[in-house]
Amino acid sequence: MANISFKSFTVGVEEEYMVIDPITRELKSHEQRIVQEGHKISKDKVKAEMHQAVVEVGTDICKDVEEAFIDVSTLRQTISGIADSLGYKIGASGTHPFSHWESQLITDHARYNEMVNEFQEAARSNLIFGLHVHVGMENREMAIHIANSARYFLPHVYALSTNSPFWEGRLTGYKSYRTKIFDKFPRTGIPDHFENIQAYENYIALLVKTNCIDNAKKIWWDIRVHPTFNTVEFRICDIPLTVHETIAITALFQAICAKLYQLRSQNLNFMMYSRALLNENKWRASRYGIDGTLIDFGKEKEVNTRILIDELLNFVDDVIPHLGSQHAINYVHKILAKGTGADQQLKVYQDTNNLVAVVDFIQQKFLEGI
Repeated sequence: MANISFKSFTVGVEEEYMVIDPITRELKSHEQRIVQEGHKISKDKVKAEMHQAVVEVGTDICKDVEEAFIDVSTLRQTISGIADSLGYKIGASGTHPFSHWESQLITDHARYNEMVNEFQEAARSNLIFGLHVHVGMENREMAIHIANSARYFLPHVYALSTNSPFWEGRLTGYKSYRTKIFDKFPRTGIPDHFENIQAYENYIALLVKTNCIDNAKKIWWDIRVHPTFNTVEFRICDIPLTVHETIAITALFQAICAKLYQLRSQNLNFMMYSRALLNENKWRASRYGIDGTLIDFGKEKEVNTRILIDELLNFVDDVIPHLGSQHAINYVHKILAKGTGADQQLKVYQDTNNLVAVVDFIQQKFLEGI
């Protein structure tokens, strides 16, 4: 292990935030004013999204998760401060507890207009908020190998991120209803595995040639080799309530990549499972979060999700010192102890029977730990 370098495993984090009316607690269009002000402070780190009630932020390329923590914390503080000054509030949840998408405005931009024209109601109703984590790779050949193997762990980490139990004023019964909404789009979910990078590039070329897509960014899988960067991009997670949860999940994805790289360097491989099997675990994670069971396909039996997350932490344990991420990884135990964002939202609702109180709670958590 001494001769393996983990330097290439940089991280980048993208978060999507909801813009909230402080009086009604509904989602509210900010007419891109938050984005315009954000550009003055953070340049390219703040972006508009398809719906005007969404603000997307992205960090720099960070050499480790400590750097990512500082960057995400700064972005959360910046956006929150700008929103306050303009008379809005900000929150982080995979879905808004009661706002209806029908009343939300679409950003007037060629790309979004084109998407609405193609996907119609599926695009207009796609009012959801996610977390994307990029992990740097030495090359694209290694990236596709790691993406293939990392698919297995997607439901485990997704369960930790679940943070969307409500939709349009209803208790959905899911810990993450966000992915149910996104499932309406084509080219979503856990992908198949690809033999090599060439097979992946051929797949993209065929879709472009046959007018399915005009570029590879229209592949919205839960994990993908990024179309232009040398990164594996993890896209399955709900946006977490707090920065500490975001960084714990980022650290876990980084550690999974580093561990799979280490195995590859020792000529060892992780078992490859079919999309059909992995989707069984994804469904369980979306429905039950960390309080259900997932299937251990090696043993061919159901296992408590918390036990499998502990096993995952043991699996990556030896690479964590090399990544300097022990502090961030330790926070996974706190998520297991106090529950995911969904669990916390549900507790507020059980205590108050009031979705406005849930929105207030989401707002309060936004800057926690910063």
